[in-house]
Amino acid sequence: MPVLLTGSSGWLGRHLAPRLRAAGFAVTGLDVAPGADTHIIGSVADRALIDRIFRDHSIDAVLHAGALHKPDIARYPAQAFVDVNVTGTLNLLEASVAHRARAFVFTSTTSLMISAAIREAAGGAAAWIDEAMAPLEPRNIYGVTKLAAEQLCRLYHAEHGLPCLILRTGRFFPEDDDTHLSLSGENMKANELLHRRLTVEDAADAHVMALERAADIGFDTFILSAPTPFVPGDRAALMIDAPAVIARYFPQSPALYAARGWQLPASIDRVYDAARAGTVLGFRARTDFAGVLAALEGGAPLPVAHDAGYVSPKERRAPGKAAKMS
Repeated sequence: MPVLLTGSSGWLGRHLAPRLRAAGFAVTGLDVAPGADTHIIGSVADRALIDRIFRDHSIDAVLHAGALHKPDIARYPAQAFVDVNVTGTLNLLEASVAHRARAFVFTSTTSLMISAAIREAAGGAAAWIDEAMAPLEPRNIYGVTKLAAEQLCRLYHAEHGLPCLILRTGRFFPEDDDTHLSLSGENMKANELLHRRLTVEDAADAHVMALERAADIGFDTFILSAPTPFVPGDRAALMIDAPAVIARYFPQSPALYAARGWQLPASIDRVYDAARAGTVLGFRARTDFAGVLAALEGGAPLPVAHDAGYVSPKERRAPGKAAKMS
């Protein structure tokens, strides 16, 4: 099946392309920046280009992983987010319908589920976040535009029967968090596997599975995150004394962390529940917090990628180049 992969030069795209080929898909990569798996340099906001790609490459499915992301808020105006994340998604959906594509997989984000109140930990207990959570009140332009794009996917399935699966991914970026710098990047990423992160490898595998299952499922939305050990009954304690809760599930964790010079999270304000991806999509992330502890105990490499110096390919382009992201 010929597949258009947007964002093919990005962190997810570079892991996705080889997995798609291994699964038997013929991949055409589109990005604003060059990359090993990018065949066409251009933007999803360019409707004429999208139509040419569908026509010239006989595109039969779309895996839309390209977007402006949360760190881009400091670099680009709100209009750029609308152009890329909303209009770009609309262009791809319209072309998919016009060319009778058989599947559309949209990379979304759990970030759009985090309101200002959740971020400020205003509820007194960790928020338990699954696909049924409502209302959704994104706190920034990134979340607003990704939610709008999700609604376009829902609409085009309802009106045109286009099979669309939405994957709300937890964190998988390799660089340091741009807002929380109190812990080392590796320590932070290990902690986040408890409640809000997955590896990029697991994220890529989920996308391939979604592409293979889209026609059978039709339309659905899934949270992607490493399996959490916690249950809803832990919510209050996680906010007050997360290390005590973690030690109940993983008694070896305090000693292993101390030997590494790491810290367990003092408080956890949200937990992403990815169980539905397992029951409906058939996907469960392979790497979890237990895997981190096993690596620490055995002296093996950590199972989560960290690159403090990572820079998005689109930001490595010549200064002053127009911000028309794919």
